Order: sequence, then structure tokens, then C-alpha cells
Amino acid sequence: MNKTPYYLTTAIAYTSGKPHIGNCYEIVLADSIVRYKRSKGYDVFFQTGTDEHGVKIEQKAEAAGVTPQQFVDEVAGIIKGQFDLLNVSYDKFIRTTDPDHMKQVQKIFKRLYEQGDIYKGYYEGWYCVPDEAFFTESQVVDGKCPECGRPLVRAKEEAYFFKMSKYADRLIEHIRSHPEFIQPESRKNEMMNNFLLPGLQDLCVSRTSFKWGVPVDFDDKHVVYVWLDALTNYITGIGYDADGNSSEQYKKFWPADLHLIGKDILRFHTIYWPIFLMALGEPLPKQVFGHPWLLQGDGKMSKSRGNVLYADDLVDFFGVDAVRYFVLHEMPFENDGVITWELMIERLNSDLANTLGNLVNRTVAMSNKYFGGVVTDAKAEEPVDGELKAEVLQAVKNVDKAMDGLHVADALTAIFTAFKRCNKYIDETTPWALAKDEAKKERLQTVLYNLTEGITIGASLLHSFLPETAERVAAQLNTGLRSDEELGQFGLYPSGTKVTEKPEILFARLDPEKTMALINEKFGPKEAPAEPEKPEEAPEEDKTVKLELKPEVEYDDFAKMQFAVGEIIACEAVPKSKKLLCSRVKIGDQVRQIVSGIKAWYKPEEMVGKKVMVIVNLKPAKLAGILSEGMLLCAEDAEGNLALMVPEKDLPAGSEIR
Repeated sequence: MNKTPYYLTTAIAYTSGKPHIGNCYEIVLADSIVRYKRSKGYDVFFQTGTDEHGVKIEQKAEAAGVTPQQFVDEVAGIIKGQFDLLNVSYDKFIRTTDPDHMKQVQKIFKRLYEQGDIYKGYYEGWYCVPDEAFFTESQVVDGKCPECGRPLVRAKEEAYFFKMSKYADRLIEHIRSHPEFIQPESRKNEMMNNFLLPGLQDLCVSRTSFKWGVPVDFDDKHVVYVWLDALTNYITGIGYDADGNSSEQYKKFWPADLHLIGKDILRFHTIYWPIFLMALGEPLPKQVFGHPWLLQGDGKMSKSRGNVLYADDLVDFFGVDAVRYFVLHEMPFENDGVITWELMIERLNSDLANTLGNLVNRTVAMSNKYFGGVVTDAKAEEPVDGELKAEVLQAVKNVDKAMDGLHVADALTAIFTAFKRCNKYIDETTPWALAKDEAKKERLQTVLYNLTEGITIGASLLHSFLPETAERVAAQLNTGLRSDEELGQFGLYPSGTKVTEKPEILFARLDPEKTMALINEKFGPKEAPAEPEKPEEAPEEDKTVKLELKPEVEYDDFAKMQFAVGEIIACEAVPKSKKLLCSRVKIGDQVRQIVSGIKAWYKPEEMVGKKVMVIVNLKPAKLAGILSEGMLLCAEDAEGNLALMVPEKDLPAGSEIR
């Protein structure tokens, strides 16, 4: 048995309020990875927790009429409750207000100061209160934060600074010699080209304008800057000691195998954190993975936009494992994923209730109907059995390959491909027809045995992602889940085992219309703002467009073009461009990045949620240095005004335009 240590951390959640499902996606993703590693025999330590200091917390506590400690105690409990609700198997939940963590932060700060890496000075510049980060003039566009887009404020105060440039060359060399360090690859290029290679400025690591933080013990006017405080949780949580007396647990698990974080905080984890570790003389984490965002159907979730979905609300409607399935299955490796109530209903009905739930129910029911629940391997094999076995065993290999590269959605797809193959096997072998012929009894037994075995292997693979469902499936088949060593074999289900008498419905199908009515009743449908009445206008002049015809084309040439309905899920202006917008467009099961010269006619916020017509198979091209993977169709009048072409009816994204 492999007992190799494996240490995974998530970013610690900021205690400013209840986390939405986009925040909780990360913890479910991490949980699936560590459950998979445990199934492989790794000695896993999984740490998550809460980041609890900073001016934003101080302000929120004051507004709520409580102390900062009371405020973070309550919010940390809410965050932990959301994680527990989603069946997350963390080993430690750290809080940055934990006394042992705070003590080590003070010791780390003092050590870095004494060895000359931290010095006192003054900071004057642009500051983002929500992100608690300073930015240089070159990073700021229109007075807004380059990370979150919110307004910045000018700030000047005495502060301690860390000499980032001292370690920059060493970090650049590390990234170049360790290509796996920052994943996905696109994130690495972003950090190198946008931050490291242009040159690092010294980093502000203390504040004097508020008190809610870890005090600098040798200068009581200062508290430690939140990022130095927060980032060190990855080592303090497993027993690091700045005086050199680190625990055996620290020696066992550090360096971390994986820091799993959101793409928006990649800079802190791949530049600041590695440099802090270099200054402390500690090894760097083996890999930092910046996962994409889970977007609401009409864009990034935020309370100000009123489009926030919470884990507990989703669980109330769909159940824990359905929510876990959705957030894991719908997130691409690099691109943002999309969540809507409608899509949740569709996935539950098609994948969970039909593909999996119906498969298990039919198999158990047929075993009871034809053989009193006893599953027997009569070994009356036919060629189609070999095809089933090969595909189920291939799923085992596909899951391993996907998980080795952190392609969690692909791993789930591989498992459900195996379940779909089992359903196809039922159609191919027609057990109900075999049951009518006594001479085919052994063949029927073999078919039901192969189905039961295929489901058992699939459920065993599913355990890392949907643990409760996997265990419920195994219980109905009256068997245990397979170990890693057993998963490569087909035929281990004990012949003669009796399945449960009454098959349990794993996932009940939902009526989309009735379910949406209940959802709207509870949360309220989104209402478009009423349009103001337009004053009567004078008759317009004739604006008929003179159409300049292009040369005729053959139908075969036209047929090469693929058009489809796309849904814009995110949009932003291209920096330093007067014409271009960059949109994230959902087209079926894909998300494309499309750059369009329509900035003069559409604001980014107006684009989000629109259904548009897209040329799908246009060769990708770079516009203003940004890759564009398609084209939005527009109409243009005689004066050069543009209007997006939109479908007359609300068709799902991915619908082909013919």
C-alpha cells in the first residue's frame, strides 16, 4: 500500500460573509482530489480554513455593532457549516485568529526583519479596500482595481516593506525549471509576463491605519499585512516554527503537493508566497493550481448584482451529491463554468436520475424479478460482454489519467461513460426477452451479473466525487466498494450475492416547470427594470440601406461555415483598445473567448446574459494580442451603427443555426 504523504490546501475563505456556491466550488474540487488520493493509498493531509484579519472585517464588525472577534467567530462558523454540508473531508480547519498561528506570524515577521528582508518606510499609492492590496500607477486603469474592478482610494502611511526584487531572479529561474509549478500553463505565462519579468516592486507588509490584525510585536503601531498573515497558514497549520523547532508533521508534509486556489489570487500564491518561503529558507510548494470561476448564468456572482446562489439553498432542492456533481462536472480545466437553476435541473434529470439512477434501479429490479435477487455468474458469455468489460475497465484508466492532471470534470465524464455503456448493454442483451426462454436462463444470469459488476466498478470510481451516492449504490448491490488494487479486474462481485429487495431511488426526476415555479416562489424571479415611456417622435427619414452584393458562392462553400446560438456569460473591455470587447461565450458544452469590435455600441455589463449568433468554426486569430475563437454576428446600417444578431426565441446555447 502506497503511504506517500500528500498535502493539499485550499485558499482560506475570507470572513466577510457567507460564501456563495462559486466560493464553495473550490472546497468540493479539493475534496474530490484528496478522496481520490486516499483511494490510492496516499497519507493525505487536507487543510482549509478562514482568513479573518484586515480593515474590511474591522469595518463590517463596527457596522454590525460587535467586536471583530465576535464577527469572525460567527462568519467562520457559517463558512465551516457550508463546507460540512457539502460533505468535505478536511483534516484541519485553520483560522488566522488561532493563537498558535498568530504567534508564528509574529516570529516570521521579526525574523524577516532581522535578516534584512523587511525594512520600514512610507507607502503612498492606490489601495483596494476589498482586496486589501496596494497597486502602482502602471497597474491602475481609470482609478479601478486591476483585480476586482472596484474603485481605488489614495493612501499614505508608514509601513514595513519586503524586498521582493531580492528574490525575483531566483523565482523566475524556479518557474522556468519547474514547468509544473504553476498550472494551468496559461496562468504561468500571465504571472511571468505581467508581473515578474517587468520587475517587482517592494511589497507593503504592514499597516497602521487599522488595528484588527496580528500585531508587530516590536512596533505596536503596526499590524501584519493580511497577505503575509494569511499565506503563512499553509505552514503554521502543520507545525512550522520560525525558530527552527518545527513539528514532525511539518517535516512529513511540507512542501505542499498542491495549493488549490482561485485564478484571481494567483499572483499572491505564485509570486509573494514563494518569495516569502525563499526568505525563510523553506522549499516551495510543488504545484499551485489556479482554477477558473463558477459563474452564475448571467455573469460572475456578486451580492451587488443580486445573482448569488448558496450551497445550502441548492442542497435543499437537489441534495448534496447532486450539487457536488454539478460543480465538478460543469467546470472546464481552464475556462470558467456556468451554473443556473435550469441547468442543475437538466443535469439531475439526464445524468443522475436517468443514466445512473435508472441503471441501478433496473438492474436491481430485474435481479429480484427473475432470480429472487440472487446474482449469479453463469459464465454464459457472448462477444458483447467483452465489449462491456473492456469499456468499464478503460474507464478506470481514464479516471486515473484525468486525475493525475487534475482534470476532475473529465474523470466524472469517464465514469458516466461507463454507466452509459451499461445502459446500452441492457438494450443490446434485452434481459426481458431472455427471461421468456427457460433455455436462456444462464445467459440472463450472466447479463445481470455483468451489469452488477459494471455498476460496482463505476460506483467505486464515483466515490471520490459523490461519496454518499457511491455508498448507497454499493449497499443496494450488497457489496463493498473496490480498493484501488481491485479496480483493474472485472468479475470480483461474489457470485450468489443477493441484492436488496426494494431498489432505492437514488435521484428523483424533477418536473422542470414545477421546480422552477418553486424556486421563483422562494427566491423570486428576476424582473427586468421597466423601460421608461418614450416621447412621441417625428417621422423618421428613409434609412434604407443600399446593399452592395458580393460575388456569388456555391452552397458547398456556405455549408462549411458552422453557426450556433451562444450565451455571453462574461464580458470585459480590452485594455488600451477603443473598439474591442472580449466576451466569454457558452456554446453548448464549450466556452469560447471571442473578441469583437463593438465597444462603441455595447457596454460590457450589457453583453452579459445575451443570446447571440456565433460563427463557431472560424479559424482563431489574435486581436490586440488576445486570442479570439469565433465571431459574433452583427448587422450594420448605412451610418455604420452595429447591432448584435439575436435569435427571435429563447433557444439554448449551442443550438445550431441553419
